[in-house]
Amino acid sequence: MKIFLSRSPLALVAVFCAFFAVAAPPTARADYPPITDPTISGSYLAARLAGAERDSDAAVAYLRALLKMDPRNEEVMERTFLAMLVDGEVEDAIPLAERLVKMDRSNRIARLALAVRSIKKGDYQRARTNLSLSVRGPIGDLTATLLAAWTMYGSGNPKAGVEMIDRLQGPDWYSAFKDINAGLIFDAAGLKKEAGRRLETAMKFDPSSVRAVDAYARWASRNASAATATQAYQAFEKLLPRHPLIGAAMAELSEGKPLPPLVKTPQEGAAEVLYGLGAALARQGGEDLALVYLQLALWLAPAHPLTSLTLADLYEQLKQPDMAIEVYEKVPAGSPLKRNAEVQLAINLDATDRFEDARKHLEALIAADPKDLDALVALGGIERGRKMFAECVGTYDKAIALVPNPARNAWTLFYFRGICNERSKKWAAAEADLKKALELYPDQPHVLNYLGYSWVDQGLHLDQGLDMIRKAVALRPDDGYIVDSLGWAYYRLGRYEDAVNELERAVELKPQDPVINDHLGDAYWKAGRRLEATFQWSHARDLKPEPDDMVKIVKKLQGGLDAVEAEPSVTQAEQKGG
Repeated sequence: MKIFLSRSPLALVAVFCAFFAVAAPPTARADYPPITDPTISGSYLAARLAGAERDSDAAVAYLRALLKMDPRNEEVMERTFLAMLVDGEVEDAIPLAERLVKMDRSNRIARLALAVRSIKKGDYQRARTNLSLSVRGPIGDLTATLLAAWTMYGSGNPKAGVEMIDRLQGPDWYSAFKDINAGLIFDAAGLKKEAGRRLETAMKFDPSSVRAVDAYARWASRNASAATATQAYQAFEKLLPRHPLIGAAMAELSEGKPLPPLVKTPQEGAAEVLYGLGAALARQGGEDLALVYLQLALWLAPAHPLTSLTLADLYEQLKQPDMAIEVYEKVPAGSPLKRNAEVQLAINLDATDRFEDARKHLEALIAADPKDLDALVALGGIERGRKMFAECVGTYDKAIALVPNPARNAWTLFYFRGICNERSKKWAAAEADLKKALELYPDQPHVLNYLGYSWVDQGLHLDQGLDMIRKAVALRPDDGYIVDSLGWAYYRLGRYEDAVNELERAVELKPQDPVINDHLGDAYWKAGRRLEATFQWSHARDLKPEPDDMVKIVKKLQGGLDAVEAEPSVTQAEQKGG
């Protein structure tokens, strides 16, 4: 199960400064070799190239060299500072922050780093000073106010901290952050009634927020009843089942143990602020600022239960599996999230082309716990991605056996097993699986598309199959693969003009997909548009299709469509949504 790390109504992300163009996450951590005979222009260009290629180890190395050659250059200093923060080198970045604020006393990120350093040391007045001097904006205002409120708790005045939060005016999405932090401050300070009221408000505002639900239930276990806390957790379970943190908390409750506050110290509270905002920024396109916030949160509270997983998830989002692996490896063995981290680690091993390592890792997890549904689903997904269809059928068999009474959220198990059965040429089994997936989740567009196309492709239930594909397109009109299915279904039915119309639209949606371009070429040929067909096949060839498809495309370019069998390419089933 991929953990839903955090949800909040953040609908606006401040545009982050362009300096982060060279401060992207690295492909892998390593001791970068010393740079010999550096030049200013060479180091600058190399740093920019390293940033463009998302290799921040190299970016930091070249920027350090550049800074030594031009130590008073404010732009170089800021680029180096930001690159180091993104790379998690917070201790080394702090001296640069001190130099930057001497040049620009309101530098927001430098002031933030210095404030976090002060919070870590317990120097709360200095932290507030740094926060008050930073440049503001929607994100900056919220960050500074929440952090300052936690410093007021650290200074022994929690009510003044909450008053600061309540005075803050801003967009509607501020509310979730304001209420949960106010509630956490009150709870940490032992102000029971005030804490309960604010935490309940935060939970009701977003009942799918694991942090809001966990914070309220923990308060309830100490100040209301275990039944009230259990009820809150059970309501969350209905929305997002099997969350490890919720499961661990409920297990403690069942043993009669009251649950401690989610946050106890100002340092933990500040880390919670940075984690929550970092997670929200990552979802809204502010990946670089999110990396800064998450790295600062980890520096403050290395044991924060969700920051590491959020950071690893962000590296996955940025297609940096090596970095994600490194973060997952650091999740403590005793954490309820460790098993999820191990599963995700295996998925990222596969993403780095270490399939055997990934498979062995998952098989070890399954051997240790044969009922680990998440590990089985991950293994099935890896096998399916590697086109090991017979193997993935067996893996999904084991996963489905663990769900004796499947509900709607189990539709993917039958859908993916259906794909593996279809690709293994076991159509009867595949059809039964796809029908079961639709039974669990009627009108699911990917299932409608796959089953409908399969029927049309085999000459079965033609009207029903075509209607299903049309419905899938209506539900997902911007999905190029589903639109391609409709076009190819028309092609298989000999309706070539209709095929051309749909396939042209599919190519507009997915212009770099070789299969869709190949299909459009075939449709052009059948519609008598031979020159356009040749152009389309040439384009498909240049997009590096699968080897079997490449052979057919080359034959078509040499002798036309009649030179090959007019049938879907071997990758077509995958394009239907698998």
